[in-house]
Amino acid sequence: MSLRYDAELLPDIKVVGVGGGGCNAVNRMIRAKIPGVAFVSCNTDAQALMSSDASARIRIGEKLTKGLGVGGDPARGERAADESRDELYEILRGTEMVFVTAGMGGGTGTGAAPVVAEIAKDCGALTIGVVTRPFAWEGARRRRQAEDGVARLKDKVDTLIAIPNERLMEICPPDATVDQAFETADEVLRQAIQSISNIISQNGSINLDFNDVRTIMSEAGPALLAVGTGSGDARAADAARAATTSPLLDQSIDGALNVLYSITHNGTLQLRELDMAARVVAEVVDPSANIIFGTVVDPKVGESVQMTVIATGFPPRAQELEDPREVRKFVEIGLPGVTSLEDADLPAFLRRNIRSLNSLSAGGNAAVAKLAERR
Repeated sequence: MSLRYDAELLPDIKVVGVGGGGCNAVNRMIRAKIPGVAFVSCNTDAQALMSSDASARIRIGEKLTKGLGVGGDPARGERAADESRDELYEILRGTEMVFVTAGMGGGTGTGAAPVVAEIAKDCGALTIGVVTRPFAWEGARRRRQAEDGVARLKDKVDTLIAIPNERLMEICPPDATVDQAFETADEVLRQAIQSISNIISQNGSINLDFNDVRTIMSEAGPALLAVGTGSGDARAADAARAATTSPLLDQSIDGALNVLYSITHNGTLQLRELDMAARVVAEVVDPSANIIFGTVVDPKVGESVQMTVIATGFPPRAQELEDPREVRKFVEIGLPGVTSLEDADLPAFLRRNIRSLNSLSAGGNAAVAKLAERR
């Protein structure tokens, strides 16, 4: 047996589902039999918690809620988690990596998830938030609560993956029921967490491990995670394109400073294919990005190739900077393509186009001649 599969050599990983949405996602992960991961379900609702398949179940806020829900109030969800801090510390102590998953917008998940993440960080774990934002038809109040919850959670985790449910409309069949839409949301959460877990636990000819993931995700802020599949002659490049342009992405991968990707194949991946996939990724991230890659052999993928991409280190957009002087700093230090405050709000690929056009103008006819020679 490979040493990679010795449980003593793998990090202690826990997935904590918080609230109804988080606990549903945990049930789906348990049924998928993700290797090397322990599961915890946290909820105020005793009846809902009884339906959890997790071996560890914590009913938070027993005194506050008397085993009932929090009525969609995130403040009560936060107080419920505060009441159960000792139990949460006990179950997370010694864990090296914690995923906190929840559906943002309700009461328990939105309010309690930041508390759970704070405790995980205090225990020394690499803490990753994997959450969903609500559908538009769930209402303005739920959307506002979700954004507030995401903002609070972002400050408590090393990195945050926020998946907008509204984007599921692009991958769900037109006749999908409401239940099927929420099941798809659970499935997306499962896929995100399993993709990272597999990178750590599965063998490959080019191995990635926990420290590689920590390098990319520790204190990294917002993150992008996507999975793409390709088949045929250009299967690796197609998988890379599918991952970097996934309809589920909440932001563009363009300009990322830290990238980890893993290619899963059946053992027949050629060097030429790996090179083509690597070029696709390199074209869309920052030219100076720290890129870590690996390969995993899994006969179950057949003749197809699957790529998992994790990206962090995105430059802040101008509207995210509270002080205009902060934007000016980016102009002064030479953020690529930024020559004005307006430029700082552009995606990196547009900034690169601006830089290219400026260089072309400066070079005059000589640059145009060189360009013509290459055509």
